[in-house]
Amino acid sequence: MSDEEVRRVTEAVEAVEQIADVEQRVRAKSRIMAAQVERNREWAKERDDLIRRLHHEDGLSYRKIAARLDIKLSTVQDVFRGYKGSGTTRPRKAEPEE
Repeated sequence: MSDEEVRRVTEAVEAVEQIADVEQRVRAKSRIMAAQVERNREWAKERDDLIRRLHHEDGLSYRKIAARLDIKLSTVQDVFRGYKGSGTTRPRKAEPEE
């Protein structure tokens, strides 16, 4: 996606935020959020597949992948750990035994 495409998407989202009628604004936001749920799954899968390919096929380190894709290092690490979503779905550290 080019910088121009990112700018256009950002402007469209900002336009929704400027809808004066609160009910119309909330309805528009709700439709966008509902559509985005499925899109997020697809986008995350595409990102995860690329992260794995860059590491396994191209031999890039986690840090280089993060820098190249402009994402957090922890996001790259999470892909290989199998973590999804918020920290609530991640395994907790074991409690020290007494």
